[in-house]
Amino acid sequence: MRVAVLGASGRTGGLVAEEARARAHEVIAVVRRAASAPNGTTERIAEGRDAAALAAALAGCDAAVFAIGPSGTSADHLVMRESMPALIEAMRIAGVRRLVVVSASGPFTQGDDPFLKFVAKPIVQRILREPFSDFVATEPVVRSSRLDWTIVRPPQLKDGAARGRYRRANGAGVPFGVSIRRADLARAVLDVLEDRETVGATITVAA
Repeated sequence: MRVAVLGASGRTGGLVAEEARARAHEVIAVVRRAASAPNGTTERIAEGRDAAALAAALAGCDAAVFAIGPSGTSADHLVMRESMPALIEAMRIAGVRRLVVVSASGPFTQGDDPFLKFVAKPIVQRILREPFSDFVATEPVVRSSRLDWTIVRPPQLKDGAARGRYRRANGAGVPFGVSIRRADLARAVLDVLEDRETVGATITVAA
């Protein structure tokens, strides 16, 4: 499968690209800056809000993984909601239907255990109100896209070597799911991408 990874120059997107290559997929790294794509990938340059440039980058792909998210700066708290409509239009132009979006579990409490729902998440949601608003605004856009989408919601992301295991739940929270290593998230994203039964589902993952 030829997989386009948007945000492939980032910490999460780079690991998604690496995992896809390990599974013998051809990886198209869609990045904003030249020479920033991971080794072993085909680099294509496109700004995330430019539908025409994205469509050109997605040409010939079978699927796309959206691994762009808000950073710690206030300027990036709109990056997902501003990029997603352009990506959806680009996928329509390029004829690509399969989409996996890396979101976050922090802004949402549906199906969570009492500890997360009433103790941990209310605190985190107050602290990260602005970046979390980007995930909340973007998910409905994905659901209304008419693409073959899957949303993956991880909790706090940590660096380090993969543990080689993770837990996941369809349409619910993972009990006491407070963190996951980025490398394990990358594995989860590829598992979801390859599983057609997850189309139209919101999958929460955690260590």
